[in-house]
Amino acid sequence: MADNVRVYGADWCGDTVRTLRHLDQSGIAYDYVDIDQNAEGEKKVIEFNRGKRRIPLVEIGEKALSVPSAEEIDQALG
Repeated sequence: MADNVRVYGADWCGDTVRTLRHLDQSGIAYDYVDIDQNAEGEKKVIEFNRGKRRIPLVEIGEKALSVPSAEEIDQALG
C-alpha cells in the first residue's frame, strides 16, 4: 500500500467529498489540500490538468489521478 496519499480538492466539490469519504472508509491516511485556501495546491492542480481546475487530484506515491473513481484509487493503492 502506498505510504503517501495527498488529495487536492475543495470542500464544496462533490467529487472531493466522495474521494475523502472513500479513503476514510478504507482506513487510508491522507493529507488534504484545500485549493481554495492554498495557492500552490491550486497551481499544481491546474498544471497537472493542462490549464483546467479539475478536482480532486489524488497523489498516491509517485502516481497522480485526476477525478478518479473509487476503483481507480483502490487499484493505485495496490
